[in-house]
Parts: sequence; C-alpha cells; structure tokens
Amino acid sequence: MSQFFQIHPDNPQLRLINQAVQIIRAGGIVALPTDCCYALVCQLDDKDAVERVRRIRGVDDKHHLTMLCRDLSEISLYAKVDNRQFRQLKSATPGAYTFILEATKEVPRRLSHPARKTIGLRVPQHGIVSAVLEELGQPLIGTTLILPGEEHALTDPEEVRDQLQKQIELVIDGGACSLEPTTVIDLTGDEPELIRQGRGDAGLFGL
Repeated sequence: MSQFFQIHPDNPQLRLINQAVQIIRAGGIVALPTDCCYALVCQLDDKDAVERVRRIRGVDDKHHLTMLCRDLSEISLYAKVDNRQFRQLKSATPGAYTFILEATKEVPRRLSHPARKTIGLRVPQHGIVSAVLEELGQPLIGTTLILPGEEHALTDPEEVRDQLQKQIELVIDGGACSLEPTTVIDLTGDEPELIRQGRGDAGLFGL
C-alpha cells in the first residue's frame, strides 16, 4: 500500500521531502508532480526500480526514460554537450522540455537507448521535484505517468493512488498539474529536431 503525502508545491515541507528521499533511496517508486504532468520516478542506479517503472508504464528498453537533473552542470556530467548545445540548453532550462543528447559513460548502460546511446534529460521547474532532487543529491530517472492503453497522463493524485497503490511506494499530492507533457527536442544532430510538441515552446529552437 503506497503512502500519500500532501506537499505544498511552492514551499515544500522539508520533513516530507526528506521522507520521500528516504523512500527513493530504499528502492521505492514515487509519483510526483512536475511542471508538466505527474511523473513516476526512482533512483538512477536502482536496476530493479527502473525495471518496475518500465513494467508499470508498459514500455521496453527502447523507450527513453528521462533523467531529471538539478541544473545544467548536472546535465553536462551525463550527456556530451558542446558549446552550441549548451547555449540552447541554457535558453530553455529549467522548463517544460526534454532534450535528447549523447550519453556519457556516467549513464548506466541500461538507461541509454540501446541502439543510439542517447539519453533524455530535463531540468524541471517545480518546487517539489526540485526539492527532492536537491535533497537526493543526484538525478532521478523518470517517465510521464501514462498507464498502458491510455493517451493522457494521470493528473489527479487521488486517482494515481487508487490505480497504483499496490505498485508504487509513495504518491505526492502537490495539486493539479498540466495535462501536457514536455516538449521533446533532439539535439544530437546538426540542427534541433522536434520529436514531440508539448508544453514547451518549440519556437525557442526555431521549430
């Protein structure tokens, strides 16, 4: 049975953030709000938790999971970023974008795309997930909370608890989220490529 925390989105209660981080470090999966949809997240280097996330979502290892980072410097540790890419990232972070970049050796092999060796990364702009990342001290691995067979993400934390209470350890109620997922931009080529239009303005990249 999953726990249920009500956390203020702008002034997160540190006691509850600490408890959430303890659950993640112990191998737990957490549903939490972001600046886009609710997401399922777990610890980056926890193989079992990552596989559970994939099973809940109904996706295989060819589906990009997203690394949620605290800031640009953390992105640079896990992705190869040249000066052009850095300027593009700086203009859009934190925010409602996921960027596809070439993974460095710091990324566990099972998390990068098996054929292309790429990884999806983002710097979210939301008080709760930012506080969790800061307290954890490393990226989270996550995915939009869309259940198999559904087109849209779950946005009601009560509904998340009803549907997933036997599959995840914690649901964080941070209020309503956007229905739109992130805008996904592939920065691995010579020019940015729009993979998915979401909440973020693709015009920032000339797309």
